Amino acid sequence: MISRRSFVVATCGVLVAGCSSGLSGTTDTDTDEGPAGTTASTGNGTTTETGRMDPLTVSTSAFDDGESIPKRYTGAGEDVSPPLTVESVPADAETLAVVVDDPDANDYLHWLIWNIPADRTEIPEGIPRTETVDSLDGARQGTNDFGELGYRGPFPPTDDGPHTYRFTTVAVDTTLDVESGAGRDALESALDGHVVNRHRFTGEFER
Repeated sequence: MISRRSFVVATCGVLVAGCSSGLSGTTDTDTDEGPAGTTASTGNGTTTETGRMDPLTVSTSAFDDGESIPKRYTGAGEDVSPPLTVESVPADAETLAVVVDDPDANDYLHWLIWNIPADRTEIPEGIPRTETVDSLDGARQGTNDFGELGYRGPFPPTDDGPHTYRFTTVAVDTTLDVESGAGRDALESALDGHVVNRHRFTGEFER
């Protein structure tokens, strides 16, 4: 059995990004430095970098915010990405980016996808693990901390207790010039100065 402490120590040196990551280093209720290096509220993603209030709401029909993630969407099951519903995207957003990570394992990265058209209201279940996603108008996917493209679901150590997984969606005012297969650092650098708003929900899973 691998304890949570042992898991974190063992993986810390190989993670793409550490605990200070702008996209993932906070909880939903904190006010922190956002992905573009400016102050933004993470609580329901309602405060933009400029301080004005713009809506952005992202959810999944697979589970409720903060509740257990069904096995289907984890490494213990079919390991497919859950469906996402996007509502009330700010008018000045051109694209969306989605980041999924595990703060209980030093922000271990499970999914990076960007350049999703901002007018998309649904991101379907089971996005293929390809460099670009035709069904999302060529949206690009990055390399997760498993060393693979696309989505890899929750798979915490056995008997380590529940881990919390963060699904963060960022509204972006441009199409990002980031090559497929890039890591979190490259995405965060490209987001600098282009974040309109963001929204986060979470789910839990344990083995």
